[in-house]
Amino acid sequence: MNPSLSKLHPYPFEKLSALYRNLQTPDKAPAINLSIGEPKHQPPQFVLDALTRALHGVANYPPTRGSTGIREAIATWLIHRFTLPATSVDAQHNVLPVNGTREALFAIAQCLYDTSLAKKHILIPNPFYQIYEGAALLAGAEPWLYDTPARLDYQPDFESIPEPVWQQCQILYLCTPGNPAGAVIPEATLQQVLLKAEQYNFYVVSDECYSEIYPDESNRPCGLLQAAANMGNTDFKRCIVFNSLSKRSNLPGLRSGFTAGDSNIIKKFLLYRTYHGCAMPAYTDAASTAAWSDEQHVVENRALYREKFRQVLDLLATPLSLQQPDGGFFLWPQLPIDEIDFTRWLYTEQNIRVLPGSYLSRPSQQNRNPGANHVRLALVAPLEQCLQASARIIECLEQHR
Repeated sequence: MNPSLSKLHPYPFEKLSALYRNLQTPDKAPAINLSIGEPKHQPPQFVLDALTRALHGVANYPPTRGSTGIREAIATWLIHRFTLPATSVDAQHNVLPVNGTREALFAIAQCLYDTSLAKKHILIPNPFYQIYEGAALLAGAEPWLYDTPARLDYQPDFESIPEPVWQQCQILYLCTPGNPAGAVIPEATLQQVLLKAEQYNFYVVSDECYSEIYPDESNRPCGLLQAAANMGNTDFKRCIVFNSLSKRSNLPGLRSGFTAGDSNIIKKFLLYRTYHGCAMPAYTDAASTAAWSDEQHVVENRALYREKFRQVLDLLATPLSLQQPDGGFFLWPQLPIDEIDFTRWLYTEQNIRVLPGSYLSRPSQQNRNPGANHVRLALVAPLEQCLQASARIIECLEQHR
């Protein structure tokens, strides 16, 4: 048995289930779940139509690299979305479809981490998507957590990373817009990270799955490839980005995303995935090609979230000292009370599920947990439910302040 399995922490939702075990909810209050980031808006009908038209593809083994059509659709989308040079993203060499970014974000560490080197660290943000930690541990690396604290508006605290840690780094995970706080890493900061990667010889893995949910149509979040190209790195050396249709197109069950960037990384990752046995089915490929080729449904999706944030923040901004996040669909309030107690009270008194911030983080190098006294609220439920939940959250706060 792989001994590293014993190092894995329970997943946040396992902890939440354990917290709720043997607790009773009030009969008078309908259940509202704000704990999990599963989009509830309607999937685009034209994508579902493309899916059903391609069901005959079950008769054939799909290629690991995906069809030419999906790779070209993704390459075209990347160039237009991030204003990249027209020839910088080659569909054959810079793009690889994946079955949801969750498995690919895990697998990339297994592909890139070199166990023969003395360098032992994979750097991950804190709080974080727990896949990064599990990927590092099962690759045989030592995770080193850099905080994204409230005092920096939830931006990465790269300045606190000691020189020996940079020297020991093989891979650095980024998440922008961040999960859970929604902070977008500025282009200048991304470029500083790429200079560090060149100096210390490590790879930069950027999780950009929330990049298409943002409040201002004239101010789109910057991506790693965009930052690289704007500093002259049009080969995207050391860069690998991940994106998904789950949030962008409300298709979490399709399990469809992509990875793109440095052609040398893509070449090795394709080899890895050939043995991993995770080719995208033909019908998923066809539906994904349709989704990446259309932008109107994404604009409409953002409008739904924009209105949801506007109305919810009218209620919660003052009592929770909140403002509109730069991206994503989470709220990440800092509470005046313990987040575990608050999560328990919301469940037993208001029948609302939220996720304690400490379940998404670990004690930092200063032995402080940056998720403490925070909860994550996923604004994925219908607007009316989000408004009901907001009123009940205020009631709970007032009772226990």
